[in-house]
Amino acid sequence: EAVRQEFIPAKVGASFGPTWETCWFKVELSIPPAWAGREVHFLWESDGEGLVWRDGQPVQGLTKEGEKTSYILTNSLKETEPHSVTLYVELACNGLFGAGKGSMIAPPDPDRRFTLSKAELVIFNRDVYELLVDLEILLDMAQLLGEENQRSCQALYTANQMVNVCDVTDSSTFPAARDLAAAIFSQRNGESQHTIHAVGHCHIDSAWLWPYEETIRKCARSWATVIRLMESNPEFTFACSQLWLVSVLWQAQQFEWVRSWYPGLYAQIQDFVAKGRFIPVGGTWVEMDGNLPSGESMVRQFLQGQRFFQEQFGRICSEFWLPDTFGYSAQLPQLMRGCGIRRFLTQKLSWNLVNTFPHHTFFWEGIDGSRVLTHFPPGDSYGMHGRVEEMLKTVKNNKDKGRVNHSALLFGFGDGGGGPTQKMLDRMKRMRDTDGLPRVEVSTPDRLFSLLEKESSQLCTWVGELFLELHNGTYTTQAQIKKGNRECERILHDVEVLSTLALARDSTFQYPASQLQRLWRLLLLNQFHDVLPGSSIQLVVEDALQYYTEIRGAGARLQEEAVQSLCGHLQQPKVGSAESTLVLNTLPWERTEVISRTGPAGTEALALVTVPSMGYAIVKEPLLAPQPVVVWEQEDGSIVMENGVIAVCLDRLGRLTSLRLVDSERESVPDGCYANQFVLFDDVPLYWDAWDVMDYHLETRKPVTKLLTPLKVSLGGGLRGSTRFSLQIGTSSILTQEIILDATCPYLRFLTQVEWKEAHKFLKVEFPLLVRSTNATYEIQFGHLQRPTHWNTSWDWARFEVWAHKWLDLSEHGFGVALLNDCKYGASAHGNVLSLSL
Repeated sequence: EAVRQEFIPAKVGASFGPTWETCWFKVELSIPPAWAGREVHFLWESDGEGLVWRDGQPVQGLTKEGEKTSYILTNSLKETEPHSVTLYVELACNGLFGAGKGSMIAPPDPDRRFTLSKAELVIFNRDVYELLVDLEILLDMAQLLGEENQRSCQALYTANQMVNVCDVTDSSTFPAARDLAAAIFSQRNGESQHTIHAVGHCHIDSAWLWPYEETIRKCARSWATVIRLMESNPEFTFACSQLWLVSVLWQAQQFEWVRSWYPGLYAQIQDFVAKGRFIPVGGTWVEMDGNLPSGESMVRQFLQGQRFFQEQFGRICSEFWLPDTFGYSAQLPQLMRGCGIRRFLTQKLSWNLVNTFPHHTFFWEGIDGSRVLTHFPPGDSYGMHGRVEEMLKTVKNNKDKGRVNHSALLFGFGDGGGGPTQKMLDRMKRMRDTDGLPRVEVSTPDRLFSLLEKESSQLCTWVGELFLELHNGTYTTQAQIKKGNRECERILHDVEVLSTLALARDSTFQYPASQLQRLWRLLLLNQFHDVLPGSSIQLVVEDALQYYTEIRGAGARLQEEAVQSLCGHLQQPKVGSAESTLVLNTLPWERTEVISRTGPAGTEALALVTVPSMGYAIVKEPLLAPQPVVVWEQEDGSIVMENGVIAVCLDRLGRLTSLRLVDSERESVPDGCYANQFVLFDDVPLYWDAWDVMDYHLETRKPVTKLLTPLKVSLGGGLRGSTRFSLQIGTSSILTQEIILDATCPYLRFLTQVEWKEAHKFLKVEFPLLVRSTNATYEIQFGHLQRPTHWNTSWDWARFEVWAHKWLDLSEHGFGVALLNDCKYGASAHGNVLSLSL
């Protein structure tokens, strides 16, 4: 399509845009015959991201921020080679890290222009390049090994001799200078030296500071460059953990993108996969958030990912690769083992703000006792550049010295893509086995973990969650995304339950497998570790919300089809029959609840019904409540509601002054305290605004007490009693809440709406309880986890803000109180106070 366009002249120095636009350049090159025998490059520098196309195929990315600014036309120009070449450059008007206005993580500047600063045909002097890399390694050794180190002195004196020998105006002196360096690099290590397994890597966020759509092109730019490097470096292997576009050593979603958009590139990748050099790792559909997806969602991440790898590459992944998410659920080891994975690699806990994690290689044990061999690259990064400093840090920083003698180093530009460069590989070739430096072996994840498994007899075991002491705000940021995720997880669950029951009843029912897979993949995509946490730009949020809308709509249609097949015959009206209502229960226990249904006159009416587990009931005559809900207002404006199970007292601000069990008269709210107390905090983190909330925010606690509409009774009892009130939050936000108590119900419901207009504020709701326990219990995927309610140690107080799924509970022997939610994840329990972050 681009080739067929009409092109106009462009000059160096011109700018293009605005942000997110695409510009195509037709580059016609004529190589002078006098350059015969020389290495010729096309040099291109721009602050946008470029992709070179040749003969209709993407061949290399050109990104200044990723240190890739030249495309090799020929290594040694021959007479038989074409001297006239036409290339096309696709320029994306965004940088490697988007287009933030003023700072990298600021909102994008929509009017930014991107300048073409160089477009040249040049001779590349390979001898000078090699000489400079030699000198770089020697000078780094001299500086970083320490002046008391023998090898440091040898490297320094060798570099000095090279300068003396080398005449920059006479290339014939270069070989002698290089021979001096080679003598140093050829002196070998002893057998006990630590071995670093250098693995080519290119972390590409599926969406972050750029939208989903741009990630497709980031994959093409990065992986085309990787293929070129493989063609010229036979020893180079590449592990891809997040590949949307090019389907190989990355996440399955990125594979699917590449297969669809760049079939020629995908075919090349498949070829290198077959050769064992382009290595799929990851095992999931995307690199999802490690905390917030439900247990079923995490299973689907592995199911969709592993199935894709099996179908496309004939094998599943044995390593789970999740280097950049914001903590790791204690349920993950069991899920990994159940999906054929026994190895895990990440490094994010090196970002801990308070405590230094005590291991780099260890066994991680989940809540059921499942264990996986886990490795954190000791260099604490997934984007190394192959420098001496990084090798020395990897060895020095390793916390499991003596237990294992192998570790990983992931090299290549990441987050925004880019990947490895030739210079990185050339640096490490010189450090392959050089005395004074650790051994550096370009390796694979399988080789590293196989060696670690052989050395694992002395490794320590970490039990429970891998909690990241940073980015706690991501449990709450972007409330609509959090709500959309939870709702869509529920919708897909219900569709599958009802469709399965429909198929079991009627074998002609068409189970919607393909539609469900499409909807699941949309939901799984939105669980990427910068989308579900809310740490992406507005364009990404808009895309994610649109995907949730699509899942809701399609899910509702599929649900209706299943219900019609399952129960349609029950819904046909019969002559003379009383009005009836079909009620379905998709949960695995019998439920007796108050429902709202449409009455004969079209009005909403309440009914108490009982529906069996995973089943349905036809309700004609609703049940009678054993004891109706009673609601009355007291002289001081407070309101009491009671249903024979629990009794509550609410003050004019909607706060609970009492919550007690009727039979035992056991009170839940301490004297003088208020539950359902909304509180506002200042939220000014040190740097990562959408990601973080710092512990010092707790010092700014301000109870919300500005009443807009006092507490009033909205339903006076019977099957349901309810009250309603509204508060002003901060300077311009409004909170409206309805508090509901149903007949026979052992819990109180709070329907809360907030019109949020605050900046750098954090809204929570607190429930102080008359319960004493040193631990609170939180729901996680397929289980629960206990965390301390005290701050005895730094490990305790670093968890001042934690995550949970649908409930958190504070219990002592014989009694407890749980706080449930349908769309929130941020929570805390300190002392006797349960808090939900809104």
